[in-house]
Amino acid sequence: MKVLIRSLLLVSALGGLSAAQISSTPAAVQLNTIYAGADGKYEAAPDTAVLTLNIGAQQDTAKAAEARAAAAAEKVRQALRSNGVDPKLAQFSMYQLQPVYDWKDPKHRVLAYRATSSLSLKLRDLNKAGELLEPLSGIEDTQNQTVSYTLEDIEQAKAKASEDALKKARIQAAAVATAGGRTLGDLLYASVDVNQPNIIPVFAPQRMAMAAPSAAPAPTAEFTPQTVTINAHVNALFALK
Repeated sequence: MKVLIRSLLLVSALGGLSAAQISSTPAAVQLNTIYAGADGKYEAAPDTAVLTLNIGAQQDTAKAAEARAAAAAEKVRQALRSNGVDPKLAQFSMYQLQPVYDWKDPKHRVLAYRATSSLSLKLRDLNKAGELLEPLSGIEDTQNQTVSYTLEDIEQAKAKASEDALKKARIQAAAVATAGGRTLGDLLYASVDVNQPNIIPVFAPQRMAMAAPSAAPAPTAEFTPQTVTINAHVNALFALK
């Protein structure tokens, strides 16, 4: 009987402690406020086309491989000039000269040498990138021509995405306030996190053995470049009236 009484007293004490904890307000919670988080987005038309390609040449000697890669690079420069593009706008991102080994040979004999480089070109004229694909694809020793679209002037798009997120957060908070018989007040605090994408690839043609007839339209002709989506998340604290 003594053991039972002690157990009941202990349970009662614990129950009282739990009730006291539940009734108290955590320090992190502000009275007469409501907290809401929401995601927003904004789709903007791209303003820059990015054209990339690789130059690769393999020969028996390193000097011959470099010479052949240089000849291909000169043809790329000529193609750019013929289409009204300054070759200085193109940027090298990589250049390598590596031996090609015979891995079946225990001594790993060198079979040849390969020179490779990567070029990228940013163009404000979106149609110009598609027009360049044909002449560049017809150059021997060029591979992996790719056209992508990106948004360089992105600050306005970030603002629009943040505005959309805050609008949704306010709508959610107002709905909860109305359901509780209250009115949503002023915005007290907000934090914004914007997700900015890099380049969105939309076209990656294979290298053509020969240039297509000049009468044929560019592969990207009459198509609209894919829009760039900017995402934002807003956490907002509102007052309650």
